[in-house]
Order: sequence, then C-alpha cells, then structure tokens
Amino acid sequence: MTRPESHSPPNISVIIPLLNEAKSLGELYERVIRVLESRDLNFELLFVDDGSTDASFDVLSGLHAQDRRVKVIQFRKNFGKAAALSAGFKEARGDVVFTMDADLQDVPEEMPRLLEELQKGYDLISGWKAKRKDPWSRKLASRVFNVAVSVLTGIKIHDFNSGFKCYRTEVTKEIKIYGELHRYIPVLAAWKGFRVSEVGVRHHPRRYGRSRYGLDRTFRGFLDLLTVMALTRYSQRPLHLFGFLGFSMGSVGLLINAYLSLRWLQGKWLGNRPLLLFGITMLIVGIQFVFFGLLAEIIGYATTSGESYHVKRKLD
Repeated sequence: MTRPESHSPPNISVIIPLLNEAKSLGELYERVIRVLESRDLNFELLFVDDGSTDASFDVLSGLHAQDRRVKVIQFRKNFGKAAALSAGFKEARGDVVFTMDADLQDVPEEMPRLLEELQKGYDLISGWKAKRKDPWSRKLASRVFNVAVSVLTGIKIHDFNSGFKCYRTEVTKEIKIYGELHRYIPVLAAWKGFRVSEVGVRHHPRRYGRSRYGLDRTFRGFLDLLTVMALTRYSQRPLHLFGFLGFSMGSVGLLINAYLSLRWLQGKWLGNRPLLLFGITMLIVGIQFVFFGLLAEIIGYATTSGESYHVKRKLD
C-alpha cells in the first residue's frame, strides 16, 4: 500500500548515506518510520546511494514507490561519505536533521533521546557509542583518534566519528564538508559558534556486509585533522602556524650550528659531518616557513573582507 505524501514541510529530515547495504535497508526503514510516527512527527527520509554495486537502489526504489516520504539520491560512482552527506544536507527540508549509517549499527530507537537533548538549546548532538560492538583493534584506533582530536581542537566530546547525529538545519546549511571532513563536523560547527553536545547511545554489531574501516582510513583521518586545524584555528592567523613551525625548526638549526661553531673554534674539522648539513637545512627551512606565514597573511588580507565572525541573527 502506498503511503500518502504530506504536502506540509517536514519537521524532521533523516539522511542515510549508504554503500552496498541492500540487506539492511528494509528493516532500517521500518524501524525509523515506527519511531518517528510514534511521536506524530512529519518527516522525510533521504537515502543517498554512494555508488552501490548491489541491489541497494532497487530496494530504495521499492520503498519510494510505497512511501513518498522516501527520497533517493543515487551517485554515478562512489564519491565518499562527505559527498553523500553534503548532497543530503542540500536536499533536506526539515527544521531538524538526523544522520545515521545504514548498516543497523546505529539504533533508530535512540533518535528521541538526541532530539530531546537538542531541544535543551544545543545546535548539534552527537551520538556517543560508549560501548562499541566492534573489533578491539577498531575500538583502540577510534579511542586514540578521538582523544587526539579532543586535545588538539579543545572540543570535549568522546566520539567525533559517529555517523549518528542530530542537527538544527542552520548547522547543515553553514557547514561545508569535502574529502573526509565529515569526521570533524562537530569541530567545524563549534568553530562557527554552534553549541555542540553528545548523548550516549546503544550500538549494535554489524549484521550484514563488511566494514570499510582500515589503517589507511586512520592515517587519512589524521591528515584531515591538520586540514581542520588550518581551516579553523589558523585560518585567520596563518603566521601563528607557520611561524611556530619555522621558529621551532630554525631554533634547532641555530643550536646545532652554534654547537658546531664552538667545535670549529676548538680546532675540529667539520666539513665531512652530516650534522652540519642538517643544521644548515633546518635553519633555512625554518626561515622559509616564517616567510610562508607572512605571505599567507598578506594573501588572506588582500582576498577577504577581514570578517572572522558568524552572525546568529539580526533584529532590524
């Protein structure tokens, strides 16, 4: 039976990126609508098929045919989770946006808890998988990653990489993500002045398919962390970043060269010592980093209006 489509704008948009999750989609759909219908909410489901090669799109087409609240976006190939979320954010019409993975590890029955926390005045709620149902190697890598991100960014939440989140739509419209920056949405949101919190949620083991998590993903995650820090903490003051690196490297080079100069004054031959070349290199590279920082400051000043704030609202 085809469910009637509501003509009023939805209160809730649920964005579900997926890749080869045909076996879990039917159950996920039933559980999500059961939760939202029980609270008498007007909602839409946005499935973003990120280039699946199984029957995922066929399953989604069937769901769309029976329920017009189901919207489907299909990519021509696999572009990644950040691209899938960006496409969903662009199409979402709800005042509140949920995101969750399609593998049934996120528990749809926890959605009301995230919504209740959001209504306390926050702008983004992240689901914290306190008791993860994953292999120990993945849990260890995740813990190291989350601690490092929390320390370096100053955002005090436990699970940055959780795909189970609840947003006010203003957040999704302002946050721009690409590559694999979806891991750092809480950091990007907090930088723009949005209030970020988290709620402990249940987590289930994967029942279908396989995880696409690996060590290469962890390595890319730390590279993306450098990108995020450059975009947030140092975007308006690049000299602070390059200057610190340049001063540190230049100081090391200066100390090495001072030591070798002292040895030369004592009559030691230094022409064949690798330490001399290393010290000179560190000094030159340190000076270059400082000039890179100054150049970035000049370019930034010349190409922007100088505004480094984000307006929440205006009353005219």
